[in-house]
Amino acid sequence: MSDTFERDGVRFRYPPAWQLEAEDEGEGWTASLQGPGTAFLVVSYCPGIEDPGELVDTAVEGLRADYPNLEAVDAVDTLAGQPALGADVNFVHFDLTNTCWVRAVPAAEGAILVLAQCTDEELDDQGSALRDIMASLTVDE
Repeated sequence: MSDTFERDGVRFRYPPAWQLEAEDEGEGWTASLQGPGTAFLVVSYCPGIEDPGELVDTAVEGLRADYPNLEAVDAVDTLAGQPALGADVNFVHFDLTNTCWVRAVPAAEGAILVLAQCTDEELDDQGSALRDIMASLTVDE
């Protein structure tokens, strides 16, 4: 991984073949990465959020609206060197099983939400790339 995204004290590395798109959303922002195939990762800075768990719940509810039969399991992980609340989500779309990792951590005056997803068919290679990107995430205090 040789390319780096950096904004407002949030940094992560990603493979050069992945497409990055960033957009402002009010006082916050979202950085979206699209990998080869179906793999993608979204990092959002959400100002004013005191409980990162709220972001996880909202993300899972949004996924459930699109995929009513999804399975979601609460998860606790480490992201940006701190405990992250999250959910491990599995669902079927167009006859393909999908895995989605949702994680959130506190950040300066808000929280960071990370959502990473790919089909289970791509989980060995693209899932590994998604995990590497998530592991590279740092957030300044």
